Amino acid sequence: MRLPRVRTLTSALLALPLALPLALLTPTAGAAADGTGSLSLAAATTVGIHNTYDQGAYTYLAQALDSGSSLIELDTWFNVFTHHWNVSHANPLGDSNNCVQAKAPADLYTGSRSQDLDSCLDDLRVWLTAHPDHPPVMVKLEMKAGFDQTIGMGPAALDGYIAQHLGSLVYKPADLLRKPDGSSYPDLDTAAKAGNWPTRDALAGKVIIEAIPGTVEEANPFDHLWTDTEYAQYLRGLAAAGTIGNAEIFPSVLGAQAGDPRTRYPDATLRPWFVVFDGDAATYLSSSDTAWYDRSHYLVVTTDAQNVAPAIDDTNPTVDQARARVAQLAAAHASFVSSDWRTLTTVLPEVLPRG
Repeated sequence: MRLPRVRTLTSALLALPLALPLALLTPTAGAAADGTGSLSLAAATTVGIHNTYDQGAYTYLAQALDSGSSLIELDTWFNVFTHHWNVSHANPLGDSNNCVQAKAPADLYTGSRSQDLDSCLDDLRVWLTAHPDHPPVMVKLEMKAGFDQTIGMGPAALDGYIAQHLGSLVYKPADLLRKPDGSSYPDLDTAAKAGNWPTRDALAGKVIIEAIPGTVEEANPFDHLWTDTEYAQYLRGLAAAGTIGNAEIFPSVLGAQAGDPRTRYPDATLRPWFVVFDGDAATYLSSSDTAWYDRSHYLVVTTDAQNVAPAIDDTNPTVDQARARVAQLAAAHASFVSSDWRTLTTVLPEVLPRG
């Protein structure tokens, strides 16, 4: 989460019986039915939910996936005592979220919530395994306080954590680098510009993970190595060592601005390892050449979609308003449209051609 907000869950959502989500655990039709399955990941615009882990958003994380959301967000912290990754908005030493310890689909809507990141990833794996034809899901990790290599909680540790719980469900940087002939592009930028993203159909049942710097990290005057830079350095090192397959995450450039925002990195050798960008939707539209991202086949996550002029309600606009906003941002070359439109279950599954 970038900005704190007060949210309430409608009484209707709270009243949903657990039997309803369980009934939804039938194979989800892929995007092929509407023709969008043949679009590459970089050629489509989809819709997601901000702070999906919040119990005020959904009683259980799986309900966000049931709703059709193509992006889920998890705020995560390294825990200096347990050396686990916690998921919460504001507690660096504990969990506050809607994840449970699911081992099977029937477990997704029951049991104790407020679990570590491993359980959130397990919930995602269990749900996707039950829905193998589901379109790809972007998992957005806000690294609230960044990494801490001094306690063994750096990029490699997080990658190992993800690999253990999501396994082959992750579309990884090495996958984007790999050419059809089995050779590899030298970096992510070259691969993206070559249009090497797979189709949405080819990514059915999979996730792609982005990581952004966290609000606490950004505010820490003693933290001079933020998540984006640290993970890009790690990626570059893995590529040089021939072990890029260990990487599970795409680091994201946070913040919309004019021009190529990667010029903020003084080490130019890091820039080709960023092909995912994340920032405020209104700022992208007012200050950026968004077509440049699309021409380069970069992924763009646009947040606070409701604030694009004319602003609409942040949680409960009309369906027509929300659909018009998604179409507006699709035309403006967004890849993912993020909002708090939790109850708009006819809007969240939308897939539009980008641009």
